[in-house]
Amino acid sequence: MYRPRDPHRRPLLLALAAALVLSVPRPAPAADAETSDVLAWRAQRLASLTSDSGWLTLAGLYWLKPGDNTFGRAAGNALTLDSPALAPTAGSFVLSGREVRFVARPGSGVTHEGAPVGTLELVSDAHGEPTVLASGTLRFFVIERVGHLGVRVRDLDNPHRRNFRGLEYFPVSLEWAVHARFERYVPARRVKIMNILGMEDEMPSPGAVVFSKAGREWRLDTVLEEPGDRQLFIMFADATSGHETYGAGRFLYFPMPQGDTVVVDFNKAYNPPCALNDFATCPLPPYQNRLQLRVDAGEKTYAGAPAHHP
Repeated sequence: MYRPRDPHRRPLLLALAAALVLSVPRPAPAADAETSDVLAWRAQRLASLTSDSGWLTLAGLYWLKPGDNTFGRAAGNALTLDSPALAPTAGSFVLSGREVRFVARPGSGVTHEGAPVGTLELVSDAHGEPTVLASGTLRFFVIERVGHLGVRVRDLDNPHRRNFRGLEYFPVSLEWAVHARFERYVPARRVKIMNILGMEDEMPSPGAVVFSKAGREWRLDTVLEEPGDRQLFIMFADATSGHETYGAGRFLYFPMPQGDTVVVDFNKAYNPPCALNDFATCPLPPYQNRLQLRVDAGEKTYAGAPAHHP
C-alpha cells in the first residue's frame, strides 16, 4: 500500500544522525593540541638526527695527548680511522697547553671552508661553533669535555645514517604532560654529573621540578647547560630504563619557568646520543634523578642501537 512521504521525516532523521555523531566520544581539544605539538616535535627531532650534523654521522672520537698526534688511514698513526675518504696520513693535531692546531701533509686533501689546509689553529666546541675540517665525506673538529681535548669525526656517508631504522615511541598521553611545582634553589646548586666515559663534571642547578604520580610526589633536579639559556635540561632514569627504554636513561628539555609552576612534557623525553652511536660523550642522570616510577611516555629503545649497554 502506497504511503505519502512524511514531510517531517527527513528533518527528524537529520536530527537523529546529528545526535549520534555528537554522542560518539571525541578527543578533548587539549589532547588534540598535545598530540599535534608532540608529533611536530618528533618530526623536528628526526630531521635533526638524520641531518649532516646529526648524531647518526658520528664515526670516531680520539683524545689528544700533548704534542704531535698524527691522523690518517694508516695503522701507524696516533689517531687511525679506516676510511677511504682519508689519506694514509692526513696530517697532525698538535696539542700545546689548551691550544690545538692542525698541520696538514702536502696533498692530503684536507680542506677548511673549501680551501686546502696548510697549518690552521682550531677552535673547539667549548667556544661555540668549532673549526670544521673536511676530507671527502669526513668532517672533523676539536671538542672539549671536562678539560679533555679530543677530535670528533663525522662521516656524511656513515652506515648508521644510511641504515637508520627510525624511532619508536609510547603513545602520546596528556597524562604525561605533567603540571609540576618548580622549587628554586637560591643560590643555584651545583650537581655532580658523570658522563658515559667516566668523566665527572659539575653543572648549575637552578631548581627541581616536583610532580605527583602513582600516589606520591617525585622530584627531578634540573640543570642549566649554558648561562642565559631559556630552557632547562633534565637527565632521568625510570623503571622502564633497560627494558622498554634506553638503559642509561633519557633526556628532556622544558622552558625556563616564569613562576612556581611548569609543564614537564614526558612525551618529549628522548634517547641520549649514546643510544644511537658509540662516539658520543653523554652525561648520565645523577643518582637523585633515578625514579622508581614507570614513565611510559616518550622515546623507546632504538632498535638499531650499538652493542654497548652502559
